[in-house]
Amino acid sequence: MRLKIISIMMSLIFVCSFAACGNQAEKSVVYEYVQITPEEAKNLMETESDYIILDVRTEEEFAEGHIENAVLIPDYEIGIRAEKELPDKNQLILVYCRSGRRSKIASQTLADMGYSDVREFGGIIDWMYEIVK
Repeated sequence: MRLKIISIMMSLIFVCSFAACGNQAEKSVVYEYVQITPEEAKNLMETESDYIILDVRTEEEFAEGHIENAVLIPDYEIGIRAEKELPDKNQLILVYCRSGRRSKIASQTLADMGYSDVREFGGIIDWMYEIVK
C-alpha cells in the first residue's frame, strides 16, 4: 500500500513538472526588433500593405513634420498605449523618432511586450523622402 502511494505521488510530481515546463516554454518566447535603414523602411512602405509606421516623438515634433500615415505614440507612452492602439502583435511595425535613440528604446519595449515584427529605422533627420507638415 505504501509503495502504491509513493508511486502515485511520484506520478503526480512528474505530471505537474511536465505541465510547468510546458507553460514555461510558452512564456519564454523572446522577440527582438530588427534594425533597418531608412531606405529599407521606404522599400517596405512601397511593397508591403499591412504595416504601421510608428512615430515615437512628442506631439510638438510630430506637428513639425512626420512621415505620411504615421501613428504617433510618444516613446514614454508605449507601455501604456501600445496594446490598445497596436492590437495585432504580429503586424509589421516600422518605428522612428528624431535621431534613433528613442525609437530603439521603444522598439525594444514593443519586442518585450510580445510584438514579433518590429523594425527600427532611426530618425527622421536621416529620412531623405517626403514628409507631411
